[in-house]
Amino acid sequence: MIEKNKEYILDIVGQGYEGEGIAKIDSYPIFIQGALTGEKVKILAIKANKNFGFGKLLEIIEPSEERVTPECENAKRCGGCSIQHMNYKNQLDFKFDRVKDCMHKIAGLTTDLVQYPIGMETPSRYRNKVQLPVGMVKGKIAIGFYATRSHNIIDINKCLIQDEIADKVAAITRSWMEKYKILPATTDGIFDPKGLVKHIMIRKGFKTNEVMVVLVTIKKTVPHINEFIANIRDNIDGIKSIVHNINSKDTNVVLGTDFRTIWGAEKITDYIDEFKFNISPVSFFQINPVQTEVLYSTALKYAALTGKETVFDAYCGTGTITLFLGQKAKKVYGVEIVPEAIENAIENAKENKIYNAEFLVGTAEEKIQELLDQGVEPDTIVVDPPRKGCDIKLLEAIAEAKPKNVVYISCDPSTLARDLKILTEKGFKVGKIQPVDMFPHTPHIECVVKLKRK
Repeated sequence: MIEKNKEYILDIVGQGYEGEGIAKIDSYPIFIQGALTGEKVKILAIKANKNFGFGKLLEIIEPSEERVTPECENAKRCGGCSIQHMNYKNQLDFKFDRVKDCMHKIAGLTTDLVQYPIGMETPSRYRNKVQLPVGMVKGKIAIGFYATRSHNIIDINKCLIQDEIADKVAAITRSWMEKYKILPATTDGIFDPKGLVKHIMIRKGFKTNEVMVVLVTIKKTVPHINEFIANIRDNIDGIKSIVHNINSKDTNVVLGTDFRTIWGAEKITDYIDEFKFNISPVSFFQINPVQTEVLYSTALKYAALTGKETVFDAYCGTGTITLFLGQKAKKVYGVEIVPEAIENAIENAKENKIYNAEFLVGTAEEKIQELLDQGVEPDTIVVDPPRKGCDIKLLEAIAEAKPKNVVYISCDPSTLARDLKILTEKGFKVGKIQPVDMFPHTPHIECVVKLKRK
């Protein structure tokens, strides 16, 4: 145990799943954000639970050779890029160890199945979408990101993982609000119904350079909106769409349901490999376009399609992976519970002349069972679930369908390992596990897994 508010000098012996340094006192683990394995540090004990505690890093007495000075001036305050203090090779090593640890401890698999993560040649300015909260902080307008574990907005002039266009849009929005005395919808972290602007969202096509700006307010009427439109239109290269979204609710949900295109087109376009996609304000589209092509190409390789197969794509979203599968399969069925996403998927298939794709609205487990009842038997099933992983009913449906191959794309190694354990118990053998670094400078890692039916 540790004594709260007491200082300690400790050796860091490992890294937690979120990148925290781990020290131990008589086998009692203490998590310290910002510390690296091999370092000797001074900490202040800030919390002591029964089985583990937390410390605040006060001083690095003996730094690790892997430590670098973050380029971002907000690295210590912002909650976005929590492992910037690791050099990039060390980040990949950390993620490699995390995936191996999950596979061994949770799934009971041998770690030699895990391949080394595929990283980025230039791990900066990689995001094609950003949602920036807007608030009044200590009497000044702040546009940026939330501090770690809080709703305190850090005013940011430059973010090194976003496209530069986002910095410029934020600056224009801030100047417009200051000039016309337009207030944010929060003041010092508290919702203010007398205010107006809640968020600003920016999307940019990686290959088309088309830009969409979405202004989110809590009211329908926006004073001096024409001046905002003119400022964006005249100063943002590639601007194609300016949208006004109304979200009057005091929740963590960024976008409301009321969208109004106030200038330009309703959508922008972009490409993944050779496929063209129309992107609306609510469209799901992977945020790292460079690594998305790596991720999907790996999934397609693991599917090992010859043109004769029937494929089920569970959690198909707007059909991005479905189209990749469609170019190699005989027939592919995309399943998604969100009707609007399926509408986009159908449009995307037509746009790209993929005629062997069929899209179904509903839960994956229900639609798979319906297809089986109709005599449609899959050779391959592809799943790309949200962070919480697959529903147990879907895993049971996959087992009942008895495909030769399963390709599992995951954004969370822990839930992936849990689901792989279940699938191995249901008759599947895990082959390669390939991590892909979609989110440099953060603890997150995507994985593509190949499974075969025993």
